[in-house]
Amino acid sequence: MWVCGVYLGLNVWGVLLLGLALVLLACNAGGKEPAGFPRGPLAVPLLGNVFNIAVKQPHTYLTQLADTYGNVFCVRVGQEKTLFVCGWKMVKEVLVTQADAFADRPHQALYSRLYNRHTGGLLCSNGKTWRRQRHFAMGTLRTFGLANGATETSICQESQHLHRAIRKHKGEAFEPAAYLNSAVANIICQVVFGRRFDYSDPDLQRLHATMTEMIYLEGSVWALLYDAFPALMQLLPGPHNRIFTNFQALRDFMSAQITSHKSDFDPSNPRDYIDAFLAESKDKANGELGFTEENLVLCCLDLFIAGTETSAKTLQWGLIFLIQNPQIQDKVQAEIKRVIGSSRFPEMADRARMPYTNAVIHEIQRMANVIPLNGTRMAAKDTRVGDYVIPKGSTVLPILTSVLFDKNEWETPHTFNPGHFLDADGKFVKRNAFLPFSAGKRACLGEGLARMELFLFLVGMLQKFTFSAAGGAQLSSEGTVGMTRSPYPFEIRAEAQ
Repeated sequence: MWVCGVYLGLNVWGVLLLGLALVLLACNAGGKEPAGFPRGPLAVPLLGNVFNIAVKQPHTYLTQLADTYGNVFCVRVGQEKTLFVCGWKMVKEVLVTQADAFADRPHQALYSRLYNRHTGGLLCSNGKTWRRQRHFAMGTLRTFGLANGATETSICQESQHLHRAIRKHKGEAFEPAAYLNSAVANIICQVVFGRRFDYSDPDLQRLHATMTEMIYLEGSVWALLYDAFPALMQLLPGPHNRIFTNFQALRDFMSAQITSHKSDFDPSNPRDYIDAFLAESKDKANGELGFTEENLVLCCLDLFIAGTETSAKTLQWGLIFLIQNPQIQDKVQAEIKRVIGSSRFPEMADRARMPYTNAVIHEIQRMANVIPLNGTRMAAKDTRVGDYVIPKGSTVLPILTSVLFDKNEWETPHTFNPGHFLDADGKFVKRNAFLPFSAGKRACLGEGLARMELFLFLVGMLQKFTFSAAGGAQLSSEGTVGMTRSPYPFEIRAEAQ
């Protein structure tokens, strides 16, 4: 029995060792990477580098890896490899110079589940469907506002609602985030839904809360784990499940807006994006290009999130930076007084005569770094980027943080300095490495709208109020990072001018 026991024990250990060998073999399946394939930190079998990534500030950790592994490096989560691209020169190569090779989105388990694998909306679609939907959305934005001045008028009118909400506090402390979220959301709501919401509307408040949590979780380690181990994560409890319940709640809201439109829809006289989309979907041939009601829900959701989240967060950061730098706030207000005065609303035509204010807004966007990691791309073919080889099918992620804080492009990258956008004569200058909206074929399609919102909302607020921290508190520049970078909750005071 003893001999038999030893024999059996050796067999058990043999099976375990064989199993371990097979696991390690599976982890390295596919043979060696091609010469020139980007290096990266040593990965743990099966898990990869998932637990190396800094949970709170992943963009900072990933940008710092470039110092060790070069401006293109590989990080593995589970069996999935992602090639991160850092620095203005390399990011430009991927997003602009070789844009055609990196236009598509890769398959990711999380977004495949959210967007029903083949529908895609505006965010996750590829090929002809993506090009047609992007072109249609951009055309609709122009038709219902940007081209005829209606959006500028809407922002000025919404500014009045925002100012009234701020005045109600009579110089006492308040949190500005909800007001800024609502003001910005109402602009895209008018384009997409043809209506605005009162700031106290419970639907709008629920929408913001749902969207905020979902966006945070989509950029968290939970989303990485889901993409790495989707079959397992679908079975496990955890915060990642809130991504799907929140996404469904947003879809239900969009579906309700579409149903309401269909009750009095006139194809010959579209009022907004939903009407225009429904009119386009009357041609059944367009169904192959994404003009279906299911995709309309997803496109509305993408437009609402993209049209609300980034601009609202940038305005929040703007107030923080101006409060931290009161001398800069004073100089902006002096320029507003000189160019616009106090008796009329700001206009986009004023921007050309306000170089300092324009520079401050650009520096707010740079330092806010609202989308630190950009969106993933997929290599359509074997591609050489600098000295690196990126095989066909690779997932590629250009890190915008590395561009906005590139020490080779910015004189004082980690200091709030409007001088980055001014020449020796005080005139505004453009900077190539200014990429808060990304660049190339997947650049933010609402960039024109966002620029208008930032100028008119911020100038309008500074025309009417001087902002300071409540109780002399020190406002943090750190914030929380998910898909976007958000300030910690903060209170301010607004003294009427």
